[in-house]
Amino acid sequence: MASHISNVRPEPDRVLTDIADYVLGYQIKSDLAYAAARNCLIDTLGCGLEALEYPACLKLLGPIVHGTVVPNGAKVPGTQFQLDPVQAAFNIGAMIRWLDFNDTWLAAEWGHPSDNLGGILAVADWLSRTAVAAGRPPLTMRDVLTAMVKAHEIQGCIALENSFNKVGLDHVVLVKVATTAVVAQMLGLTRDEIINAVSLAWVDGQSLRTYRHAPNTGSRKSWAAGDATSRGVRLALIAKTGEMGYPSVLTAKTWGFYDVLFKGRPFEFQRRYGSYVMENVLFKISFPAEFHSQTGVEAAMILHGALKQAGKTTDDIEKITIRTHEACIRIIDKQGPLNNPADRDHCIQYMVAMPLIFGRLTAADYEDSVASDPRIDALRAKIVCVEDPAFTKDYHDPDKRSIANALTVQLKDGTTLSEVVVEYPIGHKRRRGDGIPLLEAKFRTNLARKFPVKQQGAILDVSLDQAKLEAMPVHEYVDLYVI
Repeated sequence: MASHISNVRPEPDRVLTDIADYVLGYQIKSDLAYAAARNCLIDTLGCGLEALEYPACLKLLGPIVHGTVVPNGAKVPGTQFQLDPVQAAFNIGAMIRWLDFNDTWLAAEWGHPSDNLGGILAVADWLSRTAVAAGRPPLTMRDVLTAMVKAHEIQGCIALENSFNKVGLDHVVLVKVATTAVVAQMLGLTRDEIINAVSLAWVDGQSLRTYRHAPNTGSRKSWAAGDATSRGVRLALIAKTGEMGYPSVLTAKTWGFYDVLFKGRPFEFQRRYGSYVMENVLFKISFPAEFHSQTGVEAAMILHGALKQAGKTTDDIEKITIRTHEACIRIIDKQGPLNNPADRDHCIQYMVAMPLIFGRLTAADYEDSVASDPRIDALRAKIVCVEDPAFTKDYHDPDKRSIANALTVQLKDGTTLSEVVVEYPIGHKRRRGDGIPLLEAKFRTNLARKFPVKQQGAILDVSLDQAKLEAMPVHEYVDLYVI
């Protein structure tokens, strides 16, 4: 006889309850986390402002129905759009991820936890404007920073031991889950409702990584996180209506996430939720490049100078060897034709060739007009990657979290330049002293792309002052970015 599956509704999966209890009850006491969150905020918004210079990004922004303006809706920084929180989350999320220049978290799964700012800022702005219109106090930017720390922690802690890319799923599933959880708390949902909301995020359809890999690499990777964070807002709003959840969404036999999408394996956890991820997050400061290549690009910049000093050019190069870590090889070691900017910014050979030839790597360098230079592909063909197991080990070491690359250049005359090794990128926690002044300079540059001098000054005055920023009402801060 066939055995029957019990129809007794189970208790919620532990993963769901841990997330709900964290967003509801955990008190963040780390000044380091709040300082990192402020730096993350300004860097992420600056990345969004730079993306507004690209028509491919601009065409996706605005309301779904042209001309729609939502009274007391969320405003999109750098634009005149005022939208419902779901569409505003998509707009902000697409902007900040477009150029692959916002923060990064590397572990068993990688990703960009600041992608959650799309949903967090949109909901906080909408709630604040609605509250003020009703005569109630608004949320403050400290509430935004708190939500950022918690979203980073949820996404990053799940990513530490659980690889979604190895089963073909995109890391934006974690953006959707984290946004859903923190937004649900901001909306005032009860513990049971937050559990329901998070279950809806896990039971939802999940994105494949198809758009990140050859031969299909394409621009969806630039708006996938905007889609995920906006979906998180939508699911939290659905749960707010009292819509039911699915308590064993992960563990249910046959039909749960583990069995359907994770090869039957339950999630593993290295640590409890706290503020570890925000404190250790990686900032992309110098180069708009996939993070596994950051140290490689930095090494290439050093070698560009060495070539000039030796009176050589890239035409004199016979071969370049990149000693690297396994994740770099798996994600961005790419030969053959590169079809679009999204293809190029996920190819370490391209990202190393650019600074070796030109002494730079900017977002514009991925465009067709630059990529058509025949020297780039000629040099790419001479670059090979080899794994160094020690680099891979240090990449996964929680006390190091290095992202090492080492470049060796062999010349046609038989000489070899000294190998250049860079273990930690400028945006790493171990290089914060060097990195934060450059991060602030990057923010100033991005503000100048969009705003007149007086408006830049008003934004900088509050953004670079921790106490002043935390005390400011959310809608007043967002209004500073309206052009």
